Amino acid sequence: MTENTRQTSTQIQLVARPDGWPTPENFRTVTIELDDLGENQVRVANEFMSVDPYMRGRMSDAKSYIPPFALGETMNGGSVGRVVASRSADLPVGTLVLHQLGWRDVAQDDAGAFRAVADLPGASPSLYLGILGMTGLTAYVGLTEIAPVAPGETVFVSGAAGAVGTAVGQIARLLGAGRVIGSAGSDQKVALLKEKYGFDAALNYKSAPVREQLAELVPGGVDVFFDNVGGDHLEAAIDVMNDHGRIALCGAISQYNTTGPAAGPDNLVKFIKGSLSMRGFTLGHHLDKAGEYNEKMSGWFADGEVQYDETVVDGIENAVDAFLDMMRGANTGKMVVRTA
Repeated sequence: MTENTRQTSTQIQLVARPDGWPTPENFRTVTIELDDLGENQVRVANEFMSVDPYMRGRMSDAKSYIPPFALGETMNGGSVGRVVASRSADLPVGTLVLHQLGWRDVAQDDAGAFRAVADLPGASPSLYLGILGMTGLTAYVGLTEIAPVAPGETVFVSGAAGAVGTAVGQIARLLGAGRVIGSAGSDQKVALLKEKYGFDAALNYKSAPVREQLAELVPGGVDVFFDNVGGDHLEAAIDVMNDHGRIALCGAISQYNTTGPAAGPDNLVKFIKGSLSMRGFTLGHHLDKAGEYNEKMSGWFADGEVQYDETVVDGIENAVDAFLDMMRGANTGKMVVRTA
């Protein structure tokens, strides 16, 4: 328990809903003077915050699975930090916590808004925002609940060099996939997928049409497609799906900033001919898998069977730029902002 010390918090707010690509003008940075701690409240100095594709949807006011960000108010999202002042016996000063009060350098709320996590010897706590957190769990749910992969099958992953994509490729292999194929946006990322992450093959979607490249890489077809991109990647995957193939729709980042109607796949008849299945999902409906995932990932991580990359941007004042860069594919692995 500690005495109250008044402190300020630098926070990022949404002030205008983007039309197409967001711009810095859609946001503002404010400094908030925090109130004295109330009973059972804690104050946390955030160390890292997450920027994620789903946040683009929350910047619009269209009906969705999660409420939109309110205009003129501080945004939120995944963050990890350390308790610096506390009136909670459960979260003393020094405790590392995971929470959803990102987009600020100092967070303050009731203790129930924070979850204590263990320090990671020799590793950054930012991993709780990536492979050891919701990012990894998303990949695991997609490959076990939504489009279950069976031993020996071929898996194709779009957006494979991103946070979820790199997790999907590795977890697919750990679950027994026989062949893993990925797509990425540069030759360097293609090389990384094959050399570091163990992908059997990968394509640079900027080099030639995905439809042409994928067909050449998978002469035996695809059994499971984990889609983070949509658009031409989804069309290309449908073309090469084997009978009874499964598609997990996790994201469609290629369409998040379009202002007109998005073009639909022109080959949906393949679903009838090949008895295919396609299912979209959001992680909030599958949090019951977290315990199972944490147990498996703890073993894989401890045994050195999982690789990861992070793209780290320093400074809360650069959080908007980090988000925009992530949406353009400038990151390799998980994009985080170091707010400390």
